Amino acid sequence: MIHTQMLNQSVPDFQLPATSGKTFLLSDYAGKNLVIYFYPKDSTPGCTTQGIQFRDIYAQFQALNTEVFGISRDSLKSHENFKAKFTFPFELLSDAEEQACTLFGVIKMKNMYGKQVRGIERSTFIIDKNGTLVKEWRGVKADGHAAEVLSFIQTL
Repeated sequence: MIHTQMLNQSVPDFQLPATSGKTFLLSDYAGKNLVIYFYPKDSTPGCTTQGIQFRDIYAQFQALNTEVFGISRDSLKSHENFKAKFTFPFELLSDAEEQACTLFGVIKMKNMYGKQVRGIERSTFIIDKNGTLVKEWRGVKADGHAAEVLSFIQTL
């Protein structure tokens, strides 16, 4: 499991089903920087805002040799609809079995309408071109976050 002490260490290879009929395999992206952002649920207001903001500056990430991936526990069908509705240029990864969620330690107990529910804490991780975890944000506010991530990538 990745915790703060995993910063500046290699991220273990993992594989998840992705939109567009693809399979994400971490090791396929050696030589690129990766932005991996975990979000609670497709088509909810905060997650939509966050996705749109990553979409709108995606070309700037690409120009910096950086790929962006969103991960939630939603199904691929849900992801395809979300991606199509907001024309996201990046793939969304389905983590129904919480493989990556567990690896990155993003599942938390949250209060939802007065009930305790297990869910994804909005979190973003930067893996550099050598496969090293170089930055993490946890408990992220959706609005404005993509620009903050881009600013960090510009320092790599």
